[in-house]
Amino acid sequence: MSSRLGSMWINRVNKYAVGTNRSRFGKYALICDQVNALEPEYSKFTEKQLKEKCTELRMRARQGESVNKFVPEAFALVREAAKRVLGQRHYDVQLLGGTAIHFKNIAEMETGEGKTLVATLPTFLNALPGKGVHVVTVNDYLAKRDADEMGKVYKMLGMTTGCILTDMSDSDRRASYLCDITYGTSKEFGFDFLRDELKKLNNGGEMFRKSFEAAFLGKDTAEGSRPVQREHYCAIVDEADSVLIDEARTPLIIGVESNPDHDEEAAYYGADEIAQTLVREKHYKWKLEEKKAELTGLGRRAVQMQANKSAFAALTVDTLYEYVERALRAHLGFLKDRDYVVMDGEVVIVDESTGRVMPGRQWQDGLHSAVQAKEKLEFKGDTYSAARVTVQDFFKRYKKLCGMTGTAWQDARELRRVYKIGVFRVPTNKPSKRVWHPDRVFSTELEKFEAVANQIAEINKTGAPVLVGTRSIAKSEHLSRLLRDRGIDHQVLNAKNHAIEAQIVSGAGQMNKVTVATNMAGRGTDIKLAGGVAEAGGLHVIGTERHESRRIDRQLAGRCARQGDPGWAQFFISLEDEILDAYKEKRADKIRARYAGRGELTSTGFRRLMIRAQHKKERQHFKDRMLLMHYEKQRAEMRSNMGLNPVLG
Repeated sequence: MSSRLGSMWINRVNKYAVGTNRSRFGKYALICDQVNALEPEYSKFTEKQLKEKCTELRMRARQGESVNKFVPEAFALVREAAKRVLGQRHYDVQLLGGTAIHFKNIAEMETGEGKTLVATLPTFLNALPGKGVHVVTVNDYLAKRDADEMGKVYKMLGMTTGCILTDMSDSDRRASYLCDITYGTSKEFGFDFLRDELKKLNNGGEMFRKSFEAAFLGKDTAEGSRPVQREHYCAIVDEADSVLIDEARTPLIIGVESNPDHDEEAAYYGADEIAQTLVREKHYKWKLEEKKAELTGLGRRAVQMQANKSAFAALTVDTLYEYVERALRAHLGFLKDRDYVVMDGEVVIVDESTGRVMPGRQWQDGLHSAVQAKEKLEFKGDTYSAARVTVQDFFKRYKKLCGMTGTAWQDARELRRVYKIGVFRVPTNKPSKRVWHPDRVFSTELEKFEAVANQIAEINKTGAPVLVGTRSIAKSEHLSRLLRDRGIDHQVLNAKNHAIEAQIVSGAGQMNKVTVATNMAGRGTDIKLAGGVAEAGGLHVIGTERHESRRIDRQLAGRCARQGDPGWAQFFISLEDEILDAYKEKRADKIRARYAGRGELTSTGFRRLMIRAQHKKERQHFKDRMLLMHYEKQRAEMRSNMGLNPVLG
């Protein structure tokens, strides 16, 4: 390792450079020193000379020279451009992170370490061959923000930047994909890929072609029939754990809506009415881990007795049972303001890991229609798959995949197994001053939220700002009512507008500020402390529930104590929290009944109980992702053997 970097990090290297990280650390640190050595020379360049140097590198790359040969030169160019147009100079640790990303790693960097700026280094370098680099963000707002802000750096170096947004036309999308660098969400990149695959259907009959043009390409069918994407060359994924792991349990599907059928509508709404008359355990068994209901013999007889309605005239007995079990699943497994919200008369899915709404996504196998019936909304008809791809399969199509996040180390094995990419832990620029307080455990949710509100009131007296993370929209609103009762001024953030979200979260570091938010507060937006806040102890983060992944908890806690600032984090949990459902239902109910009404439970055994439950949930989700990947692989192989496109149908 070089003397310069060694002198900076010698006291912290053993914490980060462990195992395979150690050998890479020295290699990447040497490159960082080479970048530093070029800085005095490049700082004297005029803007014209910077562009000329960039042109030289582009010519070398397009003539077949490996970009690995001029990593230091490219990084030094980007650092100099960022200094001039953004007033930001890449720290040495950011150079280290950019180097790790370029060499096909997920760089794990603590929140607040400037991952967006870090991404400019490998993005510019890999855009030199002219094949296009896709920078993947978690929502449209961040894609537009980063494209506009970081695009200034690329523009100084003579490169073009595009951005893919939800409501863009095909011609605008095509123009953005032709840029050297394109920002967008995984959803937009994935759906554009699927739409392009549908457009390639030119031998399936005129009628079939026109139906797809009408459904997906709009009126401009001549323009719309041309694919918009180029090859899948390089993807750099921000919040890589969220995109590559958390979203991997839900495939991307382009569906064709069937025409609303009166008999089908009557069956869904009739089944929903029957489901509400059935008694748990007596008429059906609820399988919590699978989120499925199964009618008992007594339940089937109860359904048959109510089935003498015209609504079920066209259904067989077994199909009727399926409709009722689906209705039970909609009621028990999918909760309003947690799993979905109702917007403009539509059921809109909420991403469980981020708390953000996901317009355009639908549950399959009739479940979406069952939830619509549950909410008594206008029946839209079932949706049938026209094209589908899993997150794993889509991103494995890129010749080069890499990225960054604040939390990836614990899932390094899965990332290596599925995507063939490593994880590299990057040291912080300044030592962390975050203070972690032990979890507080309560017997009931009501007692827990009362304690949270009281804790916020105590902190608020000191002037320190508080950021509170909740599991669902409904719980954020419940806490808001408790705070209003105590006369505490606060803001509630519910994931319905990303621009407002960023504005509110970025201001959460002001004196006496109290911000209540769903999981979204843990991703993508920097929180800077106002004057006097550091002296008051910094930002205080309170989690009101342990989530189904430790990574989500760490992301929330990571909102505080950024770049050497002070900060404080603590989680409040209860035996009524969903995480306890990771255990068998009878065991969970027994634990809850035994300690009901006991208030705060101070034994460390309860904290260990919750940690084990969290680990069980993580293992279950891992199995779900592997099962989906295995199923989709078999499906693709079967279609390929039949001479069919593996992603269509």
